[in-house]
Amino acid sequence: MTEKKECRQRIFQHLDGIVTAPVAFTLYKKEICSYLIEKKEVQLAELVTKFQVNEGYLNVALRTLASQGFLNYQVDNNTNKITINTNEKSSYAFSLFPLYEDVVTLLKETQIFTSVRIATNAITKLEAIFIKYKEHFNITFSTNSEEKAIQEQILGHIEGYLVAPIIVSLGMTGMFHKYFMETSFRAEEFHKEPEIFKVILNFFTYLGWFTEKKGNYQFTETGLFFAKRATAYGVTVSYLPMFKNLDTLLFGNPADLRDIAQNEDEIHVNREMNVWGSGGAHATYFKVIDDIIIELFNKPINEQPKGILDMGCGNGAFLQHIFEVIERQTLRGKMLDDYPLFLVGADYNQAALKVTRANLIKADIWAKVIWGDIGRPDLLAKDLQENYNIDLKDLLNVRTFLDHNRIWEEPETFTKERISTSTGAFTHRGKRISNNDVEENLALHLKKWAPYVKQYGLLIIELHTISPQLTANNLGKTAATAYDATHGFSDQFIVEIDVLHNVASEVGLFPEPLSFKKFPNTDYATVSINLLKG
Repeated sequence: MTEKKECRQRIFQHLDGIVTAPVAFTLYKKEICSYLIEKKEVQLAELVTKFQVNEGYLNVALRTLASQGFLNYQVDNNTNKITINTNEKSSYAFSLFPLYEDVVTLLKETQIFTSVRIATNAITKLEAIFIKYKEHFNITFSTNSEEKAIQEQILGHIEGYLVAPIIVSLGMTGMFHKYFMETSFRAEEFHKEPEIFKVILNFFTYLGWFTEKKGNYQFTETGLFFAKRATAYGVTVSYLPMFKNLDTLLFGNPADLRDIAQNEDEIHVNREMNVWGSGGAHATYFKVIDDIIIELFNKPINEQPKGILDMGCGNGAFLQHIFEVIERQTLRGKMLDDYPLFLVGADYNQAALKVTRANLIKADIWAKVIWGDIGRPDLLAKDLQENYNIDLKDLLNVRTFLDHNRIWEEPETFTKERISTSTGAFTHRGKRISNNDVEENLALHLKKWAPYVKQYGLLIIELHTISPQLTANNLGKTAATAYDATHGFSDQFIVEIDVLHNVASEVGLFPEPLSFKKFPNTDYATVSINLLKG
């Protein structure tokens, strides 16, 4: 195995740990784990009654452990019942869950893992965990290969807690500037509290990410690998405020974390961090859609859309990328004076709109940046027509990782015979939503957009779930556990690729075969690119 492959696997293990640690420790502390060992097989409904827990979020939590191989999870969409079984790993894995206590307690009691800037007032507590980690929490590694693998898996989870939030903080505050990455430096050159910063640098040196000589630190090749991929951690780490409140989600009133006024800051997610991580991580997929854009805007002018609408524009990076591709690589780019490109960035979140405006102005790109709700294309169309004289149907509609984040609406007309093929775990404010209802809701959602996108298409990069068993069989190769947990606990609805395709076809939207791509190109793909047209 190459070093890069090992490092890539480590990133996935770190992401697994960020979501697994609080889930595992909370279920252990509440004695749900011991009950599972006792019963061996149990229905979700029984656990809900016995432990007085919010069914939807318990479902997400148990599926998280199943995705790590610690449980078996089966959903029967015919009966809407979920069965949990222990397996050969359960007992030993559960016995190690107390090892998560230190990082989970630090998450709950401090801001050190959740703020953009490193909260130095808790550094002594963090240093104490660094020391424990270096000593493997006094674990004697088992001679049994399966037990040793579980030990290493859980230690990898804890390592994820110790490094991921710091990597994100350093990435967002300039540590990974080319100057620091290519030369040696002293702690006082970067941080106003160098002695505290040295604690972090020394731990990273222990991990092999830096070398240290007479107080000078320099990145190793391994350290550079992780530093250059800091944004890969951003989205998952941004949800740590939610995992900080996991007890409330599971056993309290989850609406307390989500029901806020439109102008108030979100409690469950660090949105600034989320936008930063999204922008960096999504850039990987931008070049893949270039060919689609180039082909479309090389057509005769009367066959081209008048512009582009990016619903859920985030930080504006996707819209900027598309404009630059059109400007530099297409026939339309040579005709912009005569046939200007209408660019519209829409988002539900005011912070995202602010960032988008700033970034597009900086790039000298003209665009309308407006508020919009993905669940109400009719309102968006009305706003564009009345205020800007733009017909939504004349635009290519694009979006990145957004349709799964629509606001939940109960299906108005439920098709009784619909039986979902999804293995997902879905909830809204703690109430479990059946997979059948999620598919019906998706159909109604896409049906709203169909009239506006049939001509020029809906170009989407979308996130997907895969079955827990498939995830467990591919640990170190996929971030599916992190995706499922962060999105499940935050009331988002990621479905499998085939479910998206089947539901879209019901409303007359079909993926263009030559434009469809999935990542990775395996049966455990969690991202797809589709151009859906009528």
